[in-house]
Amino acid sequence: MAIYLARRLVQAVLILLGVSLVTFALLYLLPADPARQIAGRTASAAQVAGIRAQLGLDQPFPVQYARYLGRLVQGDLGRSYLQRSEVAELIRARLPASLLLMLAAILCELALGLTMGMLAAVRRGRSSDHALMVASFVTVSAPQFVVGLLLLYVFAVRLGWFPIGGYGTFAHLVLPALTLGILGAGWYARMMRSSMVDVLRQDYMRTARAKGLRRWTILARHALPNAILPVVAMIGIDIGLFMSGIVVVESVFGWPGIGQLAWQAIQRVDLPVIMGVTLVSAVAIVLGNLLADLVAPFVDPRIKLQ
Repeated sequence: MAIYLARRLVQAVLILLGVSLVTFALLYLLPADPARQIAGRTASAAQVAGIRAQLGLDQPFPVQYARYLGRLVQGDLGRSYLQRSEVAELIRARLPASLLLMLAAILCELALGLTMGMLAAVRRGRSSDHALMVASFVTVSAPQFVVGLLLLYVFAVRLGWFPIGGYGTFAHLVLPALTLGILGAGWYARMMRSSMVDVLRQDYMRTARAKGLRRWTILARHALPNAILPVVAMIGIDIGLFMSGIVVVESVFGWPGIGQLAWQAIQRVDLPVIMGVTLVSAVAIVLGNLLADLVAPFVDPRIKLQ
């Protein structure tokens, strides 16, 4: 286990180094000028050049990247150009909201997706199976803002069951979590159905049925633990994707997470904030995949970490 964790740690460092290099290079090549954004439209060329020199943006790419890595090793994500605050503090203030939304969304999509997938697998080839798979395809294809606005209109505007937006109570959490849950449930439903169908064809399932075990006992004790492994891997990926890919949902519902912080930084060309959010999202993806790998042996003891 120790050797495995050490190897994964080295891989994680290399991955994060690659992410930082690619992201920094792309931001360096952007035609937008952060110095001009800070100085304003009325600033003279000399003022813009002074700000650029003050921020070190006039240095060659290797120098800028080396300087950024040096600060990063010390845990310094830089300072926001426009908000005049440390990037780490800005992310730390927004992180709890994003983590709460991520957890609620994952629980929601698992409840919907696994239920749909199991029902479709049990009733394979029937009309209900086809209907569930069509529904999963629709949820996967639907744009985030369309689902979010539709839920807002129905449950917040028309019915008044939930607030239109904001943050702070369970009622504020329901609609954004349900939006992300509906969009992700389709993937889990299709994955669960495919895995469950394969498991139901195995010999030990026929043996369990021959012993006279109840249908739902067979599904819960024998089929589900073996069929859920691919889902565990998907959850690990989702942890990182939710951290970086909920920009639209947070904007629609006014949710103060790091997705909304990233969107504001992109609009204002606030490079340190963009880099900080990107690296935090990359760390979340790496940790999510590592967590999925560590949980897999508990789900299936036949899996050995090497």
